[in-house]
Amino acid sequence: MVSGHHNTNRIAHLRQPLAFLLGAESGKVLAKFRTPLPAVEVVPRIWPCESEVLRAVAAHLGEVPSCLADFDTWSLHGYLDGRALADENPGGQLGSARLLELAEFFARLAGVPVGELPPLPEDWPDEGDSRGFLAWLARFAEQKVHQSNRSRFGGLFDAVGVPVDAMDRFMRSVPKLTGRPFSLLHTDVHRANVVVVSDSEGGHLSVIDWELALYGDPLHDLATHLVRMNYDKPEQDLMTLMWTDAMRRAGHGDMTDGMDADLPVYLGFEYAQSVFPDVMRAALALPGRLGQRDLAEAAERMSRALRRAREPLGLTDDAPDVRDVGAALREWRAKDTVDRTEHTGMGATARE
Repeated sequence: MVSGHHNTNRIAHLRQPLAFLLGAESGKVLAKFRTPLPAVEVVPRIWPCESEVLRAVAAHLGEVPSCLADFDTWSLHGYLDGRALADENPGGQLGSARLLELAEFFARLAGVPVGELPPLPEDWPDEGDSRGFLAWLARFAEQKVHQSNRSRFGGLFDAVGVPVDAMDRFMRSVPKLTGRPFSLLHTDVHRANVVVVSDSEGGHLSVIDWELALYGDPLHDLATHLVRMNYDKPEQDLMTLMWTDAMRRAGHGDMTDGMDADLPVYLGFEYAQSVFPDVMRAALALPGRLGQRDLAEAAERMSRALRRAREPLGLTDDAPDVRDVGAALREWRAKDTVDRTEHTGMGATARE
């Protein structure tokens, strides 16, 4: 059983009668049974059916997990037998060979034709409107993540210095962006979503979990990757250079236009918008019986997110130290427990 922020995944061999219905031999096919978790909405999903995205991706990228069946409330995916980078290398340097594989993955992804993707939402930004794309992301973060959760988390946001107008502050600081051609984006290429699949040459990388795919400015995909992989500065710089070179060699040089000025903007957006889910997840992950160590670890995670968001949000007040953050968390937890008990007759849950 493997759980993330969005799904619970159970790995098992297909057995009868499901194997028969899917045309597989019982006990011979290893599959991933995915069940969505009830969760605070923190990321945009423009395509509800991941299987449609996977079909387009598989035609151009080769080895990606196939969706064997989609039953709405749960789905069944082919399982890539390998080891996630999060297990093999949870925080160290990857090395130039692995970075090159990832850079070439992004270059191949940029070649997936938009005509083979599912239809885009009606309000989607026009092709090449990079600022419009970033503004769409900012609106989602503000309306769906920040404002829709203020009734429960507003006191905590205020206590740790997250401003009410956080996304407006960020967008006011954004300069004119260079218009770049749009492409398919994965948006969540981090170590837990990159699998090392064994082969005769020591293993190759395959990217899984495509449910958060978008269509937009490819610099957004690079920025989320650089942040969520937790590269050190030398590897972040090297990955950026390799990504640029791979895109140009693949004939997508126009997707790298203006990146020296615009990549820092997308990095800043990633830090700014992440403060909302990071604060909420830290609070929701507190166990029922709260210990000092649990509180200290949650406060440190929140403090890190707040430090990274300060510059993009233009915050000038002194940042709360980790003790102040811990005190705010404890106060929020006590109030939230009372509120939820009064409204539901139950205590607060650690996962939502």
